[in-house]
Amino acid sequence: MPVRLNKLLSSTGVASRRTADVLVSEGRVSVNGKTVTTLGTRVDPETDEIRVDGRRVKAPPAHAYFLLNKPRGVVSTRTDPERRTTVIDLLARAGVRGYFYPVGRLDYDSEGLIILTNDGDFANRVTHPRYALERTYEAEVVGVPDDRDLARLRQGIDLDGRRTRPAVVRLVRVRTTKHGPHAVLELTIAEGRNRQVRRMCDAVAHPVERLRRTHIGAIHDRRLGPGEIRRLTEREVRALTSVASVPPRATRA
Repeated sequence: MPVRLNKLLSSTGVASRRTADVLVSEGRVSVNGKTVTTLGTRVDPETDEIRVDGRRVKAPPAHAYFLLNKPRGVVSTRTDPERRTTVIDLLARAGVRGYFYPVGRLDYDSEGLIILTNDGDFANRVTHPRYALERTYEAEVVGVPDDRDLARLRQGIDLDGRRTRPAVVRLVRVRTTKHGPHAVLELTIAEGRNRQVRRMCDAVAHPVERLRRTHIGAIHDRRLGPGEIRRLTEREVRALTSVASVPPRATRA
């Protein structure tokens, strides 16, 4: 299927779209042996031979989307300077090769669902704050929040001088530990600020002991064990991209 030349060069890692346009304008790109200088040129990566400075550009790999149940003690980045296990390591252990990256992040001490893909456009849409894709977490906290605490979490907490968006919060259960009662909360938020759920709970004096992401939009899988990976179905990918194509009502004209 024909695509814009700058998009193809971006998807293959040659350059950003803006830089790709500069390469085209400078006459450094050829298609089927002919130099191209027209911005917006469309090419077919399966049949056309594209070269940049004489070097052939290989067609990008087919897009793939994986769901991982990240265990605690795993870093949700491609590489880690401290040489800790990363989500990419888990993907490789499952036999998946290629240039993949996580969509969003989960803290080192947190666990639960995270998506990995090689589709940059998909990742950008799903993580863009404009579309407010909901994510649901199960948080075990110290103590038992009262109605006032729960109301504060629902209405929004001031973090770094800016209030969080309203959240859906419910008390799931209370369990007894040797250190006193712990409550299990379910929180659904529509933004992804740094360590947001932990900081929200800290603000009401009920720090998180354990945090697990259970849903990304409508995606969930109770049968996926810690460290296990599976492909997202086409239906799941469509569900995520459809949500990430319609701005929330508050931002519509």
